[in-house]
Amino acid sequence: MPQGLPPSSQDRFTIVIPARNEALSIGAIVAACLRQTPHVLVIDGPSVDGTAAVAAKAGARVVSQHLPGKGLAIREAALLVTTEIVVFIDADGSHVVEDIPALVAPILAGEADHVQASRLIGGSSELHGSFNEFFRLAGSAFITACINWRFGTCLSESQNGFRAIRLELLRHLGLRERGTTIEQEMVIKTLRLGARLLEVPSHEHKRLHGSSHIRLRRVWFRYLYSFLKNLLAPRGVGSGGGWSR
Repeated sequence: MPQGLPPSSQDRFTIVIPARNEALSIGAIVAACLRQTPHVLVIDGPSVDGTAAVAAKAGARVVSQHLPGKGLAIREAALLVTTEIVVFIDADGSHVVEDIPALVAPILAGEADHVQASRLIGGSSELHGSFNEFFRLAGSAFITACINWRFGTCLSESQNGFRAIRLELLRHLGLRERGTTIEQEMVIKTLRLGARLLEVPSHEHKRLHGSSHIRLRRVWFRYLYSFLKNLLAPRGVGSGGGWSR
């Protein structure tokens, strides 16, 4: 039973794990997620290291993509999930699975529509120590500051892949990004539609195996383009107009 959530809540959310070449870690992540809910969906990248087979053996439902991209995985999950809430968590082991109840609880209580984890207030073992990590943190801080200025919010970050969201809202956002830029797109569009976005602290650990698939020198321009395109769009503009709950 998820700590802090009643047993009846287990069927109200699905945990979605976008994964690409994470065979060494995906089994443990799936097993931990199944202790939170029976609904665990792995969207495979497509991988070449047997990630899909390991995830299926661990007990997850597995769907394989034809094209890679975290954004594509999240957009596909929006079509596949049937529970009222979707939780997204990375496949590298950097997120604390036991913090999922803290993400889900405000939505179940009717206090939020979208809840993101924050490593800025929960601590990080990953975003320190190298120039690449410094530039990632600085870029994320700049984008978040602009989002706060635009919408009058006080978020600590906007790039974390660990979050929970109402399925209805997720489908309403009209997401377009194909890569990891989808996370800032989700934040901006949630605020633009007037939906309720909260943060909860969650520590970010170093990935269990290997290195990050993100190469900042290859994607920084996409982050900037996506950020400006979504930030400057008029408020209340989404796939279906304003958000009502």
